Amino acid sequence: MEFTYSIVLPAYNEDARIGATLQQILTFAAKQGWSAEVIVVNDGSTDNTAEMVRQQAIHNPMLRLIENPGNRGKGYSVRNGMLHAQGEILLFSDADLSSPIDEAPKLFAAIQQGADIAIGSRWLRPELQTTRQPLRRQIFGRLFNLALRIILGLHFEDSQCGFKAFNRRAVDLVFPMQRIERWGFDPEILFLARTFGLKVEEVPVRWAHRPGGSIHPVRDGLRMVEEMVKIRWNALTGKYTATHVELKSYSPKV
Repeated sequence: MEFTYSIVLPAYNEDARIGATLQQILTFAAKQGWSAEVIVVNDGSTDNTAEMVRQQAIHNPMLRLIENPGNRGKGYSVRNGMLHAQGEILLFSDADLSSPIDEAPKLFAAIQQGADIAIGSRWLRPELQTTRQPLRRQIFGRLFNLALRIILGLHFEDSQCGFKAFNRRAVDLVFPMQRIERWGFDPEILFLARTFGLKVEEVPVRWAHRPGGSIHPVRDGLRMVEEMVKIRWNALTGKYTATHVELKSYSPKV
């Protein structure tokens, strides 16, 4: 079955909020009249996340569950979902809906107007942040952004917002090449997009900090910087090539 939209949700131990998240997405998609699928990628959860999704999927044919082989990381989960999705325009979102699903049409519009990738941004219009991150996380976030510019030459205001949309061509180019499986996968996606000449548009979105995330700003921040160095090394050693994919123009079906 073909879909216009695919919405991918990586999930690890999300049983406290996955039910409400899915209800919001499914209700909004139905109101919009979207031809859409919603894919939850369970990253080896030890709680009831998978069972909750299975139960909802019984009554919602739009919804399906993909199981990772154990806990592999957010990057692996997003790639796994994207490579199994069937939509023409594909979105991945954090399971906590830090950016609400009703912001998705902004990203979809950017794709329909010619972008290959549309990334949600918390910092193009900071006033759209209804709940800010703690100051320490904001500081580490800006330092990470500086490292991104220095190491990879990527000049985005916000690379890490978990709300990004892709056309089919971008998915087919970028995700088979993705090698970073944990938190540092976002810079790799954007680096690959630039390598393949894809058009990336940054779109301001509403966003709210949600407590309870599993990322540690210092420990995981250092790991992400290490992964940026790996991305640069992969590029220098020729690990990113697109010879198996035809680079051609793309027009989304809407």
